Amino acid sequence: MSGASYEEQPEPVIRDKRRMDPETYERRDAADGGADQSTAPPSGAAGEGDAEGAAAPAEDARAAEVLDLQDQLARAKADAYNAEQRHNAFVKRSREQEAAARERGAADVVEAVVPVLDDIALARQHGDLTGPFLAVAEKLEQVLSSRFGVERFGEVGDEFDPAHHEALMHATSAEATATTITMVAQPGYRRGTAVIRPARVGVTGPE
Repeated sequence: MSGASYEEQPEPVIRDKRRMDPETYERRDAADGGADQSTAPPSGAAGEGDAEGAAAPAEDARAAEVLDLQDQLARAKADAYNAEQRHNAFVKRSREQEAAARERGAADVVEAVVPVLDDIALARQHGDLTGPFLAVAEKLEQVLSSRFGVERFGEVGDEFDPAHHEALMHATSAEATATTITMVAQPGYRRGTAVIRPARVGVTGPE
């Protein structure tokens, strides 16, 4: 073969893969790649650890959010309950004030009309309440009774009651067994249990 056609071949490379050094008989260190492969954790295991580590804070955050929402709900319910109680108290107080105002207004009306009722009673005693005046008087008394609950009291023969009667005259009698009304100067008027004016009367009692 001529020198022009000959191509120089590369020398073979011999790698010594023996674990023991033939001269020192010491164990050879593993290659860097092998060491890295033997010590590095599997990629799958590392990923699972990272996922578990990230999941724990997320669950804690959700639990904290749930507790916060529950607290807000409890506060909202308490606020709604308090608002309802305040509303109910306001309505009750308003109704009581309205009823008291109506009561005062009715009492004022009746007190203002009492002198007129006295004139009607006096005219009736003397027989002067006749004709159109009688119809007007009876209509007034009917309205006061039906709309305002006014009741007239104090009649001859009634037993004297200091809570309802005012004694203008007092006489005694051996035949009397109790103090009774013998004369009515002015009848009394009341609304329910409230006395607008006591009856002014003369009484006779036992000796």
